[in-house]
Formats: sequence, C-alpha cells, structure tokens
Amino acid sequence: MTVQNTSIPDMYERLKLLQRYRHIAIVGISADQYRPSHFVAIYLQAEGYDIVLVNPRYAGSTLLGKRVYASLTEAKEAGEQIEIVDVFRKAQDTLPIAQEAIKIGAKAVWLQLGIRNDGVGKVVQDAGLLFIQDRCIKMEHARFFGGLHTVGLNTGVILSRKL
Repeated sequence: MTVQNTSIPDMYERLKLLQRYRHIAIVGISADQYRPSHFVAIYLQAEGYDIVLVNPRYAGSTLLGKRVYASLTEAKEAGEQIEIVDVFRKAQDTLPIAQEAIKIGAKAVWLQLGIRNDGVGKVVQDAGLLFIQDRCIKMEHARFFGGLHTVGLNTGVILSRKL
C-alpha cells in the first residue's frame, strides 16, 4: 500500500532549494556517459555545483575528476559536504538511502524522474527534510535558469527546421 500524503515542494520551493544548496550527492552514478545519472552529474558540475558521487560498484575510483564513494556515510566521513541527495535507484531501493541521508544531516532527498516512493517521502518529511520525487534535478535547474532544450546547453541558436 502506498501513502499518498507526501507533497512535492512547489516550483518556488524547488527554485529556492537549487539556489540555496550547492553540494549534491548523486547516488547511483554510472560510469557510462550515456546514462542519465552521468549526464546529470556533468551538467550539475558545469553549473558550479559540488557533486559527491556515490556507487559501491565504483567505490575508490574516479569519475568526472571526483572520487566515488560506496555510501553517503563514507562520503561524509571523508569530509564531503552533502545537502541534497539525488537518487538514481529503483523505488524499492530508496528507503535505506533516505535513512542514510537523514542520518548524515542532508537537507533534501530528491528521487529522479520516474522514481516514486510515497512511503519514503513520509519518512523524509517526518525527519524535517525536503522531499522531491519523480522529477529530474537537471531539467528543473535548466527550466529555472534558462538551459532547457534538447542537449541541455544554452546555445542561443533557435531553428524552425530539423538539421
């Protein structure tokens, strides 16, 4: 049974969240440059955010010039600052990540586009954190700050026909 009482912060709250917090952990980062998690990491890094990469599969290696950690706790213990936890994992795998985010003192848990878990939302909100689900942090940022179109880059070129 799913709980339906979690409310997604409205547009203005999401904008304030992206303006206020600059340290984003990307849980489920992929080394495959064609995976959404990898592209989101590149985008956020290019936009000046400090990204903290988390995936036990790549722990100890380097992606995008950053060390990859096995867990949020490991990253925090290594001195990383984490304010937003952006999750690229199956909905059923998000509860332990949310609990860890609460434990390390994160300010928000963000479940990426296509990931919904209202029960996790209740746990997160009851702990006093912001909770966003089923939205892409890159798309939200681009929508607010002018970089939203096909490749995610603001080229200033507008065409009326296909190339």
